[in-house]
Amino acid sequence: MKKNKKTIIITGATGFVGSHMADYLVKNKNLKIYCTKRYHLSKTKFIKNFYTDVIWKDCDITDPIATDYLIKKIKPNLVLHFAAESFVSPSWLHPNRYMAVNYNGTINLLNSIKNHSPKTKILIPGSGEEYGDLPKSQIPINEYTILNPVNPYAVTKIAQDLIGYVYYKSYNLNVIRCRTFNHEGPRRENVFGISSYAYQIARIENNLQEPIILVGDLSDKRNFTHVFDIVRAYWLAINKCIPGELYLIGNQNKNSIFSFEEALKKLMKMSFVKSIKIKKYNPFVRPTRVSRLIIKSNKFENLTGWKATTSFNSILQDTLEYWRSEIKKGSINLY
Repeated sequence: MKKNKKTIIITGATGFVGSHMADYLVKNKNLKIYCTKRYHLSKTKFIKNFYTDVIWKDCDITDPIATDYLIKKIKPNLVLHFAAESFVSPSWLHPNRYMAVNYNGTINLLNSIKNHSPKTKILIPGSGEEYGDLPKSQIPINEYTILNPVNPYAVTKIAQDLIGYVYYKSYNLNVIRCRTFNHEGPRRENVFGISSYAYQIARIENNLQEPIILVGDLSDKRNFTHVFDIVRAYWLAINKCIPGELYLIGNQNKNSIFSFEEALKKLMKMSFVKSIKIKKYNPFVRPTRVSRLIIKSNKFENLTGWKATTSFNSILQDTLEYWRSEIKKGSINLY
């Protein structure tokens, strides 16, 4: 007798991580994959590789009726929850929107799973931003580091994570919790640091912009991981991690730690235009900074065997090549 395929829902499948996750699962796993999109506002440029290989469902997770209908109809084995407001800068002006999506949307999913599909495993990815601006004495970060958020986005991700824990404790739901540190690569929108620099370099190379890159603060340091490594990590997480436990995910190799200034200078060396200058642009400067997000935690790696395998130079090169391709297609400035 033929065994039924596992059923999985990917929320936020039209976005950066969600689309890469769908790509990875379609190519590598034997699954029945459902992907959510907002019927009135869906990106399409990221999904051409897997559009016909998955089943699309209209669902805005901020709507409890739509979310309940989705879970009740499908009763998935797994949910990979990537639908989120993820760009930090607008969160100061739109804190209610960020809470509506990141917190309320997650509650809608958890409630529906509790009521209709309590055995479902759900992965809720958090963010290194939750740790905020820590002193050097508290670096590197581990699972016991105190949270110290300094922007509204981070507050909503903490709320999302902790309500997931509450549903695990209160209702015994299979909630997989992780906090993921900076990940980059193709399809990252050009409002984020490295993708913004790559986008501007591609425009400069095509004579669409003066040879000046506009930047915010460049001194902050991060662990950087390729999105390809991150989607592998998420698949291992939902299959191997223990519900309710917290796991930190990120490239711990010392060769992956750079400031944004160092990243920008490496990108500039990859360009055939050699006269590019850097200019600080006040609208890109955030009200508060997170000076360093650097982790040291072996818990996830010891459990799953995962390690990041992609070099920082490859992250930069892949991002730059992506934006070179997009500029040739006529992608516009989002600023």
